[in-house]
Amino acid sequence: MTDTPRPTTGVLRGCVHVLPVRVYYEDTDAAGIVYYANYLKFAERGRTEMLRTLGVEQERLRVETGMQFVMHEGEVKYRRPARLDDALTVETALVRLGAASVNMRQTIKRDDEEVARFTASVACTGPDGKPMKMPAQLRRALQDFVSNG
Repeated sequence: MTDTPRPTTGVLRGCVHVLPVRVYYEDTDAAGIVYYANYLKFAERGRTEMLRTLGVEQERLRVETGMQFVMHEGEVKYRRPARLDDALTVETALVRLGAASVNMRQTIKRDDEEVARFTASVACTGPDGKPMKMPAQLRRALQDFVSNG
């Protein structure tokens, strides 16, 4: 056993994955406010860590099946500015599984205050970049966590 710290993967609360994120200096602009594009990075980490928590490691999935996730469509609404040193949470929920896609809803919060809201549609593609039907083991890993709430 090692006492080397490991990165956090967050936790599942029902069907919602919650990932803690700290705002670092590198995430901010000259005024100490999170640069708008960095919210997209926080959301990507939330999606990745939700999948990892559900037992889906993206690199292993790609090697074993040839499938990879590609961002197909997304929308973001910025509600409040996050600032240097803020402790945020990224909440990620699966809202729909298609044959070759996953739709997710994400909310970034500071305490109970909504900072940003995302919708993301992620496509399943093969090594050639063309749409690929979601492998059965991936669908099984995800289907119990789809939520309309």
